[in-house]
Amino acid sequence: MSEKNAYFAAGCFWGVEDRFRKTPGVVDAISGYMGGHVENPTYRQVCNGDTGHTETVKVVFDEDQVSFSELLDLFFEMHNPTTLNRQGPDFGSQYRSAVFAADDEQSGAAKEKIADLDASGKWRAPVVTEVNAGATFWPAEEHHQRYFEKNGAGHCAI
Repeated sequence: MSEKNAYFAAGCFWGVEDRFRKTPGVVDAISGYMGGHVENPTYRQVCNGDTGHTETVKVVFDEDQVSFSELLDLFFEMHNPTTLNRQGPDFGSQYRSAVFAADDEQSGAAKEKIADLDASGKWRAPVVTEVNAGATFWPAEEHHQRYFEKNGAGHCAI
């Protein structure tokens, strides 16, 4: 098994985590926060919108079973990447669309996918998904992990 990590932000992390968790080849999916300036942020701090973090899912995947490119395809299918700081009823920078690349290869693949989507005309507006590197992943509190399994579908747009 060849395990790698990928990090995706597509709005409320509960639904994003659930969708990735159900994907063959995904070993684990963990809700958390990335892209901010506060160490070990809490959900309340992130929701206030002043930490700079976005709700993010760490996807641990077996590269022998599912490629990063396939995960990117799923990521761009599960949310609207043209809405700045908004997914469904959730709005604020903590719900922005982002790929936090684990390496240069993931960064290049994400940027290429965005260029392809923009050129395809699939969306009426340009893709605003950020591609970032080198951010620290902070796992969310335990009650946010496997939220849909514990509580059923919530208010997420997914």
